[in-house]
Amino acid sequence: MQPTLRHAAFAGSWYPARAAECEAEIKTFIERSSIPPPRTPHPVGGILPHAGWYYSGAIACNVIHWLKKAEAPAPDVIVVFGMHLPPDCPNLMMPKGAWETPFGDLPVAEDLAAEMTKQFPFRIETPDRHTPDNTIELQLPFIKYFFPEARILALGVPPTEATLRVGKAVVETARRLRLTLKVIGSTDLTHYGASYGFTGHGSGPAAVSWVKQENDRRIIEAMLDLDARRLISEALENQNACCPGAAAAAIEAGKHLGAREAEAVGYTTSYDRSPGGSFVGYVGILF
Repeated sequence: MQPTLRHAAFAGSWYPARAAECEAEIKTFIERSSIPPPRTPHPVGGILPHAGWYYSGAIACNVIHWLKKAEAPAPDVIVVFGMHLPPDCPNLMMPKGAWETPFGDLPVAEDLAAEMTKQFPFRIETPDRHTPDNTIELQLPFIKYFFPEARILALGVPPTEATLRVGKAVVETARRLRLTLKVIGSTDLTHYGASYGFTGHGSGPAAVSWVKQENDRRIIEAMLDLDARRLISEALENQNACCPGAAAAAIEAGKHLGAREAEAVGYTTSYDRSPGGSFVGYVGILF
């Protein structure tokens, strides 16, 4: 008999493994947040980071929290676009089973997955044969906590024009199945420093300033403009998003869910939390 549960790979290291500890962190992320309530009245999706919760958990948590606050009605499915994929990589999906979280198992939306595999080629993963991936897993405890009845469809998508068609199709397919959706794209921003082989703009505060004021700013502006194509080209040219396909697909899906504007609901870098020669940018977007 094939296993049906995909066990968590990062629980106990990148985020707590126990429900009580996860809930305590989530409550802290919300209560201590300096993020004001979003202007967007009924967000249908967002973009969030996927580093360990110590670095970017507050931003990711608050994006999903505001999606919950605005829910009407509660979504049947949360679609998560993620994975670190280059342009020549195929789409990936686990179409059956469930994902393990500290708050309980998160089932796959198998009906939606089956219809998507009829329309696009996917490299199929299974609960016991898959690539461990933080971009998706780090969001799952938040999703299970705020949307305990929802199912999930996690899609790994590369930064290509075809990915935009996947974003559009998942919305159209869900409508045919009479499923309501929220969508999120998981990406961090500029990875700067020797650890990432990206060191052309100085070091220390000067490098941080360049990342914040120039490199990350450009990719964030593309996100805020809901310009998925510009986001992909910007990231490929300037290395300012590690999962641009995921962010672009979420934006394209969001537009087909009715999104017409976006806003940033938090930005920071790992340098702000723990100064060092190598650091990463993080943003939260709602649309």
